[in-house]
Amino acid sequence: MLHRCAAGADRQRGVTFASLKNDISGDITMSDTTLTPPRAAATALRSVWRKHGVWLVTAALLILLAVFDRAQAAASVAFTIDALAGTAPFLVLSIGIAAWATATGADNLIARAFTGQPAVMIGLAALAGALSPFCSCGVIPLIAALLAMGVPLSAVMAFWLASPVMDPSMFVLTTGVLGLEFAIVKTMAAIGLGLMGGWVAHLLGRAGGLSDPLREGIGNGGCGGAKLRNPKSVVWRFWAEPERRAKFGREALSVTLFLLKWLTLAFVLESLMLAFVPAETITGLLGGTGLGPILLGTLVGVPAYLNGYAALPLVGGLVAQGMAPGAGLAFLVAGGVTSLPAAIAVWALVKPRVFALYLALSLAGAFGAGVLFQLWSLA
Repeated sequence: MLHRCAAGADRQRGVTFASLKNDISGDITMSDTTLTPPRAAATALRSVWRKHGVWLVTAALLILLAVFDRAQAAASVAFTIDALAGTAPFLVLSIGIAAWATATGADNLIARAFTGQPAVMIGLAALAGALSPFCSCGVIPLIAALLAMGVPLSAVMAFWLASPVMDPSMFVLTTGVLGLEFAIVKTMAAIGLGLMGGWVAHLLGRAGGLSDPLREGIGNGGCGGAKLRNPKSVVWRFWAEPERRAKFGREALSVTLFLLKWLTLAFVLESLMLAFVPAETITGLLGGTGLGPILLGTLVGVPAYLNGYAALPLVGGLVAQGMAPGAGLAFLVAGGVTSLPAAIAVWALVKPRVFALYLALSLAGAFGAGVLFQLWSLA
């Protein structure tokens, strides 16, 4: 019987050998396992794809557009730059918070603030999410940092789902476009969605189905729980220490590059949806009354290409024309949480089972909020 018993490499010759031992005769033979040129090339290509695949897909899309529709290619580039610039303030803030927490060592304090009794922890996280100024994309680096710190997924999910639906400026704009009642209901929907998501994640977590939610290579995964078990002293003036300054720079750069590549692809795809699927077509499908428009509003809202601010006047116009208010709320809630850029960023951040839970909770929460608002409107 043959089996592998040792392996070595002749580095001067660049040849790799593996030794096999025959259990019957005791003889040892050596076999050459050097990679052939085709296999070496395939390995190199896989490495390039893993590191730069997102950029390659984005470049391929723009090249194809330039070949077949040069005007649309230019429009997509302009749209992507404008969208990135518009999102930049929130991204810079959240990236800065994540890097600051890592550099100062304050991340364990933040993590501990999200722990405790499940009811209190999930409730505070949902409330904080509804009041925070982060959009669905801007909240991503903060979510990654919290998960890497070892914060329970239940609290993170509550904050995560509530944050994109409502913020102070959104509340003011919603009041102006759709009225105070709609703004209050949308705020309640944000908190309710956070509470529902937090408790579902908590119950699933107790069953052991949601351990280590982050993908490999993103943050520290579940191992970040060491920050809770062994807290270290916080150095608030981190800039006074070269090592901590370097850590701040590394963390900020890593998160920035990660978000930049995925959001660039997402905004390019969003520009194509805007070009080839007119907004009037999407919002026109949401007219009518009953459960049908609410369900349709939920399904259309999940991959919605409209951000929350752009969607408000369109939904407001449809409501004025007789669209069910519940359908409008379902569309805004589902689209706010899982717009295309956000969904792509989330997919890159967490494992598939957590992404599936995120989508399922968004669907269920948006539909439930729409139904309840519709019943309230008819009462």
